[in-house]
Amino acid sequence: MPAHDAAFDAAKERLNTLKEEPGNDVKLKIYALFKQATKGKCNVPKPGALDFVGKAKWEAWNSLGAMSQDDAQKEYIDLVNGLAGAESPASSDSTGPEDRFQGLKVTKTNKVFRIQLNRPNKKNALTWQMYNDIGTALGEAAQDKDVSVAVVTGSGDYYCSGNDLSNFTQVKPDEIGKMALTARGVLLNFVNSIIDFPKPLIALVNGPAVGVSVTVLGLFDAVYCTDKATFHTPFSQLGQSPEGCSSYIFPKIMGNAKAGELLLFNKKITAQEAFDRNLVSQSLQFSKTLNRNAERELLHRVNEAECELLVERWQSQECINAIMAFFSRKKGNL
Repeated sequence: MPAHDAAFDAAKERLNTLKEEPGNDVKLKIYALFKQATKGKCNVPKPGALDFVGKAKWEAWNSLGAMSQDDAQKEYIDLVNGLAGAESPASSDSTGPEDRFQGLKVTKTNKVFRIQLNRPNKKNALTWQMYNDIGTALGEAAQDKDVSVAVVTGSGDYYCSGNDLSNFTQVKPDEIGKMALTARGVLLNFVNSIIDFPKPLIALVNGPAVGVSVTVLGLFDAVYCTDKATFHTPFSQLGQSPEGCSSYIFPKIMGNAKAGELLLFNKKITAQEAFDRNLVSQSLQFSKTLNRNAERELLHRVNEAECELLVERWQSQECINAIMAFFSRKKGNL
């Protein structure tokens, strides 16, 4: 019989009190250790290929092999206590009124409205709720007469790692179509909130930027970055397609060939290369302002077309396989 029952029960309770949701790799490890501690060695059939959540969980549990229930309990306790111990009042996502924004730190100082992506443990990956909350925050900044400019930046080492892929795994196989349509609406509204923002919008890219956090930069009025920043849009690797009006704006500001390297062939570029391609530069302020004003209606049409295509891509076998491959690599780090 496991020797840590009382501490194990306490750890289960403590897990429910965490302020910051663990990353996907940690959640898989927690799940696997819990199953091993309570059931022993994995003894259930492997789920089908389309059940990518169940398959990832099964593989995480099965990877523990013949680990004893006692050892699994101890590792579970240590892992949960470590997560809880790492949290403190100073490390919470936000304080005060901004608590209503999930995964964001929103402040206003001297007419500057600042939106800071605040999930450093997950490289500031975007959840569906964060997409909605960024749109809400920008809407409030647009209406606030005391706000002259809005700034978006990241906390920790990353600016943003793009979509939190758990957005796509927390759904049953027969509900993928419904999820894709819901996601379309979330993304459409998010990008529209940037297109329609009436005040100067500045991105401060403090580190690596991936996916949608890169593609929407063409809609900002100015983009500044540190020399640690990189820019990567690995759409074909994930079985997806460009968004954020990048299919229109990127060829316009950097030419078809350079845009294709980013959007079609997954090229990761440095801060200097982003500057050379006109993605990062103060000189873009004028041209981007023209994009968001004179071409506003066109941008809305481009945004809608991109979102429609993504509905198809999110339901494709290529996308499902790519997400499964991503979580399989994550599992190898457990």
